[in-house]
Amino acid sequence: MRSRTRAPRAAAPAGTAQDAGTAQDAGTAQDAGGPRAAEAVERPWMDVRDLWSEALAGVLARPMRSALTTLGTVLGITTLVITIGISSTAGNQIVGRFDALTATSVTVGVPSVASAGSGPLVDWSGVDAVRRLAGVESVAAIAASQETAGVEVRANDVVAPGEVSGQTMAVVAASPTLPAAVRGGMTAGRFLDDGDIARHDRVAVLGDQAARLLGIGSVEDAPAVFLKGRAYTVIGILGGVEREQQLATAVILPPTTAADRMGLGTVTRVLINTALGAAGQVARQAPIALAPGAEASLTVTAPADPVRAREGVQGDVDGLFLVLGLVSLVVGAIGIANVTLVTVIERIGEIGLRRALGASRRQVAGQFLVESTTIGLLGGVVGAALGMIVVVTVSAVKEWTPVLDVRLALGAPVAGALVGLLAGLYPSLRASRMEPVDALRS
Repeated sequence: MRSRTRAPRAAAPAGTAQDAGTAQDAGTAQDAGGPRAAEAVERPWMDVRDLWSEALAGVLARPMRSALTTLGTVLGITTLVITIGISSTAGNQIVGRFDALTATSVTVGVPSVASAGSGPLVDWSGVDAVRRLAGVESVAAIAASQETAGVEVRANDVVAPGEVSGQTMAVVAASPTLPAAVRGGMTAGRFLDDGDIARHDRVAVLGDQAARLLGIGSVEDAPAVFLKGRAYTVIGILGGVEREQQLATAVILPPTTAADRMGLGTVTRVLINTALGAAGQVARQAPIALAPGAEASLTVTAPADPVRAREGVQGDVDGLFLVLGLVSLVVGAIGIANVTLVTVIERIGEIGLRRALGASRRQVAGQFLVESTTIGLLGGVVGAALGMIVVVTVSAVKEWTPVLDVRLALGAPVAGALVGLLAGLYPSLRASRMEPVDALRS
């Protein structure tokens, strides 16, 4: 507590005032009896250092109560930090583990001949033009139709009464590069090659589930399957299909053979695998490479932007938990307001004494306001630390890479201080409105 000197006021001598018989002002009293030595009047005042010292002393005077009061803000700030940190980490993790298959897969749909006008839009050799595009790792063409979506397939041509004679399966035609395009591999035998296509060979490759249904586990003895009464030699079994998983239960024929026997001569889909990050560019260029001048007729399916996926996940998580954090902050603010108000009531005598010694209303309000702000600030610091520890711990347990924003670490204490400031407004105003006489009397 410090003091500041005010200008002295002149006082009239008592005797002169009595002889005159009436109250005189300062100038009249001085003229009648002469000036009296002026006495300096000291007025207490507090600078910023004194204000913080008094506020800190008030907080530390009741450490247990202050700790419990701070707990509300700690919970609120901790919840907010965990919410933002976990949502950012989860969003980044989803992008980091964004399904590589989906993120690098582009599919080009080709309309039928009837809708395209005359002739096929995409030729089987069109995949070569796509393969030369930058960022393309593998590409294959497929021909399928509704008529061949359910064809009866037999493992032998003997029909036994009372027994299941065959399985209904899809029949498709594909280019020789299909295994790489569907990210699969041959579990037995080999896949179709250019020689099979050029010779119109009646050979077939079975999906692994189709082979299991037909009871074919090996191709060493050149087993055959029968489609519409014609035998096709099984030269391989395709397994581990990640794209176009329906091919696991399909019979795959050479394009020329499928056109001759099954009417599958037109490409209906082109499967493209790209390098990570090149899907968007390839999706724009592939239709032009496949059908120059008619690229608008093709339908391209490209993966979503990983950045948008991350933002979407963060938005969903934030929306789910942000309300909880805000509610916790409100509860913390109410706790600070209540405790500060109780503190004001308990310290009425102290407030009255300060006012009697010359403390202004602003100084009294400032002291209690700084106390509540200090409690909120401490809660923000502790809450930010705990929240970050939780985010790092969860990330370590889940083997994630934690994402922590520096602005979050700096903003959390500020948010806690703001909560304390707002919570202490009413109690501080109430303390400042107390009259010295009433406060001392209470």
